[in-house]
Amino acid sequence: QVQLVESGGGLVQSGGSLRLSCAASGRTFGRNGMGWFRQAPGKERDFVAAISWSGSITYQSDSVKGRFGLSRDNAKNTVYLQMNSLKPEDTAVYYCAASTRSGYFASRSAEEYVYWGQGTQVTVSS
Repeated sequence: QVQLVESGGGLVQSGGSLRLSCAASGRTFGRNGMGWFRQAPGKERDFVAAISWSGSITYQSDSVKGRFGLSRDNAKNTVYLQMNSLKPEDTAVYYCAASTRSGYFASRSAEEYVYWGQGTQVTVSS
């Protein structure tokens, strides 16, 4: 089993920044591909960004490209989502996810992720 705990969410004004963290633990966690997704009220869960174990593969949705950055510290089993130039439409619950696939792997598809965190709320005021 893998446990994921997100942190760093909160309320920020439009144009501001936040950094989300996702700390992973568990005996089976290793070189897992990781992803971030978000879900706004009344909407489906959407892909935000994904990163492979080495960081050599990263994907971002078009809506956040150029504003959000993704990185990971494997020594700490932690993935980070740096969110800059935030907009009200970025308001959502943000979820961290881990795949069971490792190595040279990252994916935009939620179906590829087995483990999910509890989510952290990000609210951007206008």
